[in-house]
Amino acid sequence: MEEKEQVHKRRKRYSGTHPKTFAEKYKEQNPEKYQDTIEKVIRKGSTPAGMHISIMVKEILDVLKIQPGELGLDATLGYGGHTKAMLECLQGKGHIYALDVDPIESKKTKQRLEEKGYGEEILTIRQMNFANIAQLSEEVGKFDFVLADLGVSSMQIDNPERGFTYKAEGPLDLRLNPEQGTPAYERLNEVTEEELIGMLQENSDEPYAAEIAAKVTEWKRKKRPIHTTIDFKDVIEEALVFVPVKDRKEAVKKSCQRCFQALRIDVNSEFEVLYSFLDSLPEVLAPGARVAILTFHSGEDRLVKKALKQGKKQGIYSDISEEVTRPFAEECNRNPRARSTKLRWAIRA
Repeated sequence: MEEKEQVHKRRKRYSGTHPKTFAEKYKEQNPEKYQDTIEKVIRKGSTPAGMHISIMVKEILDVLKIQPGELGLDATLGYGGHTKAMLECLQGKGHIYALDVDPIESKKTKQRLEEKGYGEEILTIRQMNFANIAQLSEEVGKFDFVLADLGVSSMQIDNPERGFTYKAEGPLDLRLNPEQGTPAYERLNEVTEEELIGMLQENSDEPYAAEIAAKVTEWKRKKRPIHTTIDFKDVIEEALVFVPVKDRKEAVKKSCQRCFQALRIDVNSEFEVLYSFLDSLPEVLAPGARVAILTFHSGEDRLVKKALKQGKKQGIYSDISEEVTRPFAEECNRNPRARSTKLRWAIRA
């Protein structure tokens, strides 16, 4: 039987001179093939679609002081940039365990690192929530160094299908693991007005929490379910109509950032997960082990600061960072998503 010749389908051409949507940025999503495109995007101060630029790599390595032969943990694998830098420090001796709840991105990162020569003999990747580090340590032993980068990866933010950004239309999902839990639009449509006010205030210090919660309630009463990212953005815009016109665009932008953050924290139980991680941390560390934690908003940083200070007072940590370390201006110019980053560290007694 004669085989049918496979027809090659041309990629749909984007309108204009530059790709605008995530799907159109196919060159940026293929960094091995289009390195010149990647470098051009980074030079402009942007993050290529489908990529994540690791933040404060040198500062983290300075804190962790990784030696060949050590056992380490990257509690939040993401794109794998920090993991790769730590693996290089091991010089082929030792082992790193890396955790991520995102089944989509962790598979891609595993393949990416394997192609760079980091296979299972030196790197083990688990689809596991970093709240469960005590369970992992019981199995593999105590760690000599630990990194936790609490930020959401750019790959998740940029892909409209994941629902993390108000800048493009997609389902208002916001789950780090889209295979588990309740999507954000379901949570938003079931929450009471009082609960929503509390969520927006506690998770992101939203100053217009009451007005936005009232508008969400009004939409629900008028049988206008909020399902997409743009639906939620529209609600916020309607709620802030009282803001003077000259200030309104910036106010809407900031409130969108805060409200999406607050809803994401709620959907993924991020504060509860962080509490569990910080409570379990001392028992998974070998004597003299070093820890680096990157935070990206005040709520996270308060929890980390409090846990480390209490740990030092109780003699759990021999030393901690008294002040946060921030990225240099040069890094923030190259990667604007680094601007809100704070680094804290501790050394196990």
